[in-house]
Amino acid sequence: MATKRSVSDLKEADLKGKRVFVRVDLNVPLDDNLKITDDTRIRAAVPTINYLREHGAKVILCSHLGRPKGVTPKYSLKPLVPRISELLGVDVEMANDSIGEEVEKIVAALPDGGVVLLENVRFHKEEEKNDPEFAKKLASLADLYVNDAFGTAHRAHASTEGVAKYLKPAVAGFLMQKELDYLVGAVSNPKRPFAAIVGGSKVSTKIGVIESLLEKVDILLLGGGMIFTFYKAQGHGVGSSLVEEDKLGLAIALIEKAKLKEVKLLLPSDVIVADKFAADANSKVVPASAIPDGWMGLDIGPDSIETFNATLDNAKTIIWNGPMGVFEFEKFAFGTDAIAQKLADLTGKGAATIIGGGDSVVVVEKAGLADRMSHISTGGGASLELLEGKSLPGVLALDDA
Repeated sequence: MATKRSVSDLKEADLKGKRVFVRVDLNVPLDDNLKITDDTRIRAAVPTINYLREHGAKVILCSHLGRPKGVTPKYSLKPLVPRISELLGVDVEMANDSIGEEVEKIVAALPDGGVVLLENVRFHKEEEKNDPEFAKKLASLADLYVNDAFGTAHRAHASTEGVAKYLKPAVAGFLMQKELDYLVGAVSNPKRPFAAIVGGSKVSTKIGVIESLLEKVDILLLGGGMIFTFYKAQGHGVGSSLVEEDKLGLAIALIEKAKLKEVKLLLPSDVIVADKFAADANSKVVPASAIPDGWMGLDIGPDSIETFNATLDNAKTIIWNGPMGVFEFEKFAFGTDAIAQKLADLTGKGAATIIGGGDSVVVVEKAGLADRMSHISTGGGASLELLEGKSLPGVLALDDA
């Protein structure tokens, strides 16, 4: 993927008095009282907004929230305004829509350095259809475009891809730039040894990532529910563990590919099994090749943790995507927590550690280790697609550097 122009390439002369349409990702979790329960994504957008404001731009923020079907009050962005205003230190105006006369009036009255937040762009079904007329209406509000919403960059929507056709320059925000630097940089030019840890419940959702990583990494560690498909494919009993019967051949093919590419592929040597899928299940540690009938594997075992940690010791670049077990149950979170701790320690020793979106981010945040990782991706689906070597529509639409 070509290197893209960034907001840092724009100077005061490009920005002063200009209206800038900024696609951000403010898709934050809200509780039943519409209070924000995690403002990570809002905080991640602040550096780009501040840079534009400090250079005299008029900032028009656009985002989605949830998956509304038409105008849905519980998905309004209004509850976010106080927190955004607080973080920016400026009163943010709220528009009642994302297009239309009233929005145009608010934008026209914005002072240099002022900020307006448009209402949830997905209240219009044309957004997800990437309707050209709708994209034109959004674009008509502004003079240039900044995309800082990495979490939606894998979707070709009106506000993530369509708008860029009508507004120039179209550049990446600081968050988008950092995501691309780390994820594309790590995969295309990693410091070696390069290790990847892939977990999660199903092989089917991670096939693309595993196949792509086998072309690039020196070490691949597998955990999570997907390992039982690999065990069964090798003729081991897996009890009542999760298995994708139609992926047994694929599992063998991936093991063979690893040998061919001389990638060190490690499956856990022992697992923690449970007599039912529940937080209070009876559990015990067994060798991975000897899971008793009626028991299911829910985490990697202590020997596996030790082997995985020792294998990671010399790695200089490490990407992690997906938990090692059912981390939602405290009893089966040891493997996942141990990996998080190990990566934090390795970051301190100079390794580049990249947490590739999704559940791994939740784990690292919960363990209080987020600030001890080199980079935590804000995009689950987008980071997976980048790791698979796919191009992202929201990135392709931006100007090449």
